[in-house]
Amino acid sequence: MGCRPAGVILTLTVLLAACQEPAQPSAQEAAEHNSELSAWLDARYAEEITFSPSQLTRQGSRLRYDEIDSVSNESAQQRLQWKASSVQALTEQFDYAKLSAEEQLSYDLWVLQYQQQQEAAEFRQMHYVFEQMIGPQSRLPQLLIGSHEVQNHRDMGAYNKRIRAIASTIEELIGQAKEQAGSGIRPPAFAYREVRRQALAVISGAPFGSGEDSPLWADAQHKIAQLEADELITSTAAVLLRQDTEAALQEALLPAYQALIDWLDEDIENTEENPVGISRHAGGEDFYKHLLAFYTTTDMTAAEIHQLGLDEVDRLTDKMLEIKSRVDFDGDLQDFFSYIRNDERFFYPNTNEGREAYLQQARDYLGTMQERLPDYFKNLPDIPLEVRRVEAYREQDGAPQHYMSGAADGSRPGVFYAHLSDMQSMPKNELEAIAYHEGVPGHHLQISIAQQLQNTPDFRTQARFTVYSEGWALYAEWLAREMGAYEDPYSEFGQVVTELWRAVRLVVDTGLHAKEWTKEDAIDYFMQKTPIAEGAVRTEVHRYMTIPGQATSFKIGMQRIQDLRNEAEQALGDRFDIREFHDAVLGGGALPLPLLERRVSDWIEAH
Repeated sequence: MGCRPAGVILTLTVLLAACQEPAQPSAQEAAEHNSELSAWLDARYAEEITFSPSQLTRQGSRLRYDEIDSVSNESAQQRLQWKASSVQALTEQFDYAKLSAEEQLSYDLWVLQYQQQQEAAEFRQMHYVFEQMIGPQSRLPQLLIGSHEVQNHRDMGAYNKRIRAIASTIEELIGQAKEQAGSGIRPPAFAYREVRRQALAVISGAPFGSGEDSPLWADAQHKIAQLEADELITSTAAVLLRQDTEAALQEALLPAYQALIDWLDEDIENTEENPVGISRHAGGEDFYKHLLAFYTTTDMTAAEIHQLGLDEVDRLTDKMLEIKSRVDFDGDLQDFFSYIRNDERFFYPNTNEGREAYLQQARDYLGTMQERLPDYFKNLPDIPLEVRRVEAYREQDGAPQHYMSGAADGSRPGVFYAHLSDMQSMPKNELEAIAYHEGVPGHHLQISIAQQLQNTPDFRTQARFTVYSEGWALYAEWLAREMGAYEDPYSEFGQVVTELWRAVRLVVDTGLHAKEWTKEDAIDYFMQKTPIAEGAVRTEVHRYMTIPGQATSFKIGMQRIQDLRNEAEQALGDRFDIREFHDAVLGGGALPLPLLERRVSDWIEAH
C-alpha cells in the first residue's frame, strides 16, 4: 500500500509528512518526543472540548454542566481560530521526523480535523437549521434525558438551567432558520411537518396540559424522586426542585417551542412537496461536493459514487436471486419482495407485546454474538450495551435504528435504539443484521474499544469519521456470517438486503443531489430494487434529502475495510491472524480512510 495520495482528501501538510522518509531517531529520542506529543495533544483536547458542554456531558464530565453548546456564528469562528492556532503550535513545537508511526497518525489527524473544520465553515449557512433526523428540537431534550445524569441536588439544578438554555437556543435557531429561508434555503415540506410533530410532542401533556407527563417532565420527576429515595435530598428540596423544573418548562421551554411551531406553520407554504436535492439551492452543487469529500474522506465524484452503487446493486441482486432459489420460492424477484413485505410471518404484532418481542430477539442475537467475539477480537471493552425502544417524542415510523455511545468508564451503557411505532416497517428477517450493525461486532464494539484505548491521545478515542464507523458497522454485518450467524436463510437474505440498502443509498443520494432526481424518483427506485417496506423507504429518502452525502459513507467504508483485509491476507498468507487484523483496524480509533490505510500498511510491514 504505502503512501497513496491519489483518491483521498488530505491537507498538503499531511501529504508531505506522510510521504517523507525521514532518518530514524533513536529509541530514546522517539519515546521522549512521542510522550511530549501525546501530553500536548491531551492538553489541547481538554481545551477544545470545553467549547462543547454537550460533548463534555456525554463523556461523563460535570464541567459546564448547566449549559449547552452555543449555536452562534461568532462561537463557531472562535473555535475555528482556536484550532488554527493549535495547528500552528503543533507544527512549530514538534519535529515530525522524530515521531513514531502511531504518533505521526495523531499529528496528521489533528491537522486533518482542522482542515475539515476550515472547509466546513464555508458552507455553515447551507445546513438546514431544523430537520427531522437529528434536529435540535429533539436532540437537545435527548441530551437531558439520555446523558445528563443526576447524582445530587446540584446536578438537578443544572438540569433545570439547561431547560432554560434549550429554550434560548431554540429561539436563536428560529432566527437563523428565518434568515436561511430568506436566502431560499428550506428543507422540503415533509421536514417541516415532522419537525412540527416532534416539537409538539416535547410540549404535550403535563405540566403543559392534560394527559400523560411530557418527556422532560417525566424524566425530571424520575430523577428527583430517585435523589429523594436515596436520601440525597430532603422532601422539601425535592418539592422546590420540581417547582423549578415546572417553571422552566412552562415559562421558558413552552413559548420557545410554540414559537417554532408557529413559524413552521407560517412558512410551510413556501416549501416544496416533491423537490430535487440540494442542487436546487444557490451553491448547492459545491456544497454537495464538499459533503461527499467530508463523509467519505475520498475525492470520489458523485458520478463515480453513483456508478459504484449501480454495480453493487446488480451484484447483490444476483445474491438475492440465489437465496430466493434456495428457499424454493415460486415467482420472480418482485413477487418475492411482495412476499417479504406482506407475509405476517416476517413481522411481530403491532402491539406492546410484539415490540418487546422484537427488542428481546435483538438482545438474544447480541448475547450469542458476544460469546463469539473472543475468537475474532483481541481487546474487548467492558461498557455494557442495552437495547431500547426510541422515546415516543422522537420516534418515527420506519426510521432506522441507531446507536448512542455509553460512558468510557462504563457508568452509562451504550444503547441500541429501535423505532417501533410501525412494526410493519421492522421485519424480523432484517433484525439480526441490524442488531450486529448497531451492537456487536458493530457500533458498540468499535466505539467502546475506541473510548477505552490506552496510550492513545484522548482526542483519538472520541474521533468520529462516518466512513470509518459506518463502514465498520456494515463490515460487521458481513463478518457476522463468518462468525456463524444467519442460520435461517431468510435472515441471510435480510443481511443481503441491508447491504443492498446501503448500495441503493449510493445511487439515490447522488441521484437526488447531483442528477436532479425528485423525492418520488428516489422512492420509486428504492421500492423497485429492495423489499423494504414503503414506510421505511420514504423515511430513508427523507433522511438523504435533509442530510446530504452522509448515506454514501457506509458502503464506501465497508468496501475499503474489505479491500484492506484482502490485501493483508494476500501479503501475509499463513501469517494472517484475523484477531490481529481487527486490532489493527480498531486499535487506533476512528480514522479517515487514508490514515486507516497507512495504519494497516504499517501493520502488514511489521508482520
